[in-house]
Amino acid sequence: MSDAETQPDAEARPGDDDNTAVSDAEITDQLPQELNVSEYVGPNLFPNNSRRRIPAIIYLAAAVICVVVWAVASESPLVNGGILAAGIALAVFAAYGFVCGRELKIDESDALVVAVGAVGFPVGHASAQMGWRGWLSRPLWRILLYSNEPQPHQRGLVFVDGITGEVIDQLVQPNPEDWTDHLTDRPVE
Repeated sequence: MSDAETQPDAEARPGDDDNTAVSDAEITDQLPQELNVSEYVGPNLFPNNSRRRIPAIIYLAAAVICVVVWAVASESPLVNGGILAAGIALAVFAAYGFVCGRELKIDESDALVVAVGAVGFPVGHASAQMGWRGWLSRPLWRILLYSNEPQPHQRGLVFVDGITGEVIDQLVQPNPEDWTDHLTDRPVE
């Protein structure tokens, strides 16, 4: 096997042609331009929970087709009670999809505002994550917040309902993490 066959791309690399050593600083990775999102500026839009209704409509249509086929061709040897059972199961799953597909009315920025008001300290860094709770998959925002100091003294975790915006639960505590080894005197960019 030749060297060109063993390497994923046959482009010339530093040190390939002259057998010189290549330093680690010369070896870099680059994203293709179409995947480079560093120039993207704008809000991040989280997909709405109501998209679950699209597959629910498809399941309901398949359920109706199954029940109609069973009703019309029940005397055929190719159609039996399994078609009816499949239709009923698809209809139940479609109903579950409609119930779980409630619209997300509180976006992450609204949930962050609610969480900041709930913790009772000035917030520096914060992070929001979407989750669901219960059998009916009610949307829930999990917000992690740190106080606004170079080394945060407090942190909080707040759960915000994605439909009503009410605080479901919260935990505020002194920050047990020690970041003194990671802090430098350089300005934050």
